[in-house]
Amino acid sequence: MRESRIWRLVLGVQDTVIERVVFDEDADAVIVSVRPVARARHRCGLCRTRCARYDGGVGRRRWRSTDWGEVAVYLEAPAPRVSCREHAVVVAVPWARHGAGHTRSFDDTVTWMATQMSQSATRELMPIAWRTVGVIVARVWADTGMQRDRLAGLRRIGIDEVAYKKGHKYLTVVVDHDTGRLVWAAEGRDKATLHKFFDELGEERTSELTHISADGASWIAAVLVARCPEAVRCADPFHVVAWANQALDTVRRAAWNRLRNRAAS
Repeated sequence: MRESRIWRLVLGVQDTVIERVVFDEDADAVIVSVRPVARARHRCGLCRTRCARYDGGVGRRRWRSTDWGEVAVYLEAPAPRVSCREHAVVVAVPWARHGAGHTRSFDDTVTWMATQMSQSATRELMPIAWRTVGVIVARVWADTGMQRDRLAGLRRIGIDEVAYKKGHKYLTVVVDHDTGRLVWAAEGRDKATLHKFFDELGEERTSELTHISADGASWIAAVLVARCPEAVRCADPFHVVAWANQALDTVRRAAWNRLRNRAAS
């Protein structure tokens, strides 16, 4: 295996020529000088269309790559700009998304970690600012989220609400029971919010739903009756257990009060 290919694999880059690798003692980091291969030059950083060169940018830039152990790694290269008919003037490099100060590999690693652990833990391990985690996740989602239809093939779904901002705001969320994936979420917990989900799902795909789990909220039940009356409605295990515990507490308190009144008399 050629040395250049090994470096590309280690750095997680494609369409990139590795020119040199040095250790910058002042920055206490590894600096990898790179340039795009010929076929990747002058392409829009958003749509990847070949475009006319606009200018040479503002000189050499650095993009944060994934660390090598405890040593920070940066890719360094000129950042020429191109004039895209759709996206105007943009920076065009194959190793980073448009507007990013990190490589694609770095972004992808942070996004995967954010799905497996808390945002604070991701920040500590990478390490980056807490807010940067959210910015990277949003950037990756904007780049990759439209490449797949999240609502395709739904048969058994769960609908629930979750609180955020210390319980002052709510999200309506929909999960796919067959894959365990979150497939839809929107602010609000009312009929109008849930109708938005079924509007996006469409009548044909709604008719393919076989089972829907939810809690006993009347606004959810009303929408399900209106939009998918043929689907089997189920109570999810979490709420079944919660209702059973509440009923048990009610019986326990009633029994305790009876015994206390009897002892007092």
